[in-house]
Amino acid sequence: MKWIHSLISCFMILFSIIDILGNAPIIMGFKSKGNIIDTKKVIISSFIIFLSFLFLGLPMLKIIGVDIYSFSVAGSIVLFLIGLEMILGIDIHKVTKNSQTSIVPIAFPLIAGPGSLTTLISLRSTYDVNIILLSLIINMIVVYLVIDKCDIIAKTIGNNGLDILKKIFGIILLAFSVKIFGANAGQLFQ
Repeated sequence: MKWIHSLISCFMILFSIIDILGNAPIIMGFKSKGNIIDTKKVIISSFIIFLSFLFLGLPMLKIIGVDIYSFSVAGSIVLFLIGLEMILGIDIHKVTKNSQTSIVPIAFPLIAGPGSLTTLISLRSTYDVNIILLSLIINMIVVYLVIDKCDIIAKTIGNNGLDILKKIFGIILLAFSVKIFGANAGQLFQ
C-alpha cells in the first residue's frame, strides 16, 4: 500500500513540473500557426531525455564534484521559482520559438525542461527508481493524450480552467520544493 502512495505522490510531482495542462495553450498556439507536431516524436524524445538524466545525472554530478544534497537544494530553489511563475503568471524562463516544434521547444524545454530534469534527480533522494520510472511512464501517457487531444481539452476546460489548474499545480510544486529543501539542506552542513 505504501508503494501506491509513493507512486501517486511521485506521479503528481512530475505531473506538476511537466505541467502539460499549463503548456497546452502554448502547444495549441504552435498548432494554430500551422506547425505540425508529431506527438510520437515528442514523447519518444522527451522520454529519452528523462531516462538519460535519471540514470546519468548522478554520475555526471560526481564527475563535476557536486553531491546529491547540494543538487537537490539547488533544484528545490529552481522548483520554487517555477512554482511562483505558475502561481503568479510571470515568465522567468522564456521559451524561444523554433520552426521544428516537435523536439524544440515542445519535447525540450516545455516537457523535459530544466525543472523536470532537476526534479528527477531530487526524486531519487526520496523515491525508489522503479516508482520514478513508473510515474514517468504514466506521465508520458498523459502527455501523449493531452498533446494528441489538446484542442478538445482546451475547448472543454477553457482558458480559465487551464489557468486554475496551473495555479493549483504551482502550489503543489511550491510545497514539494520546500519539502526537498528541508530534507536536504541539513545534510549540507554535516
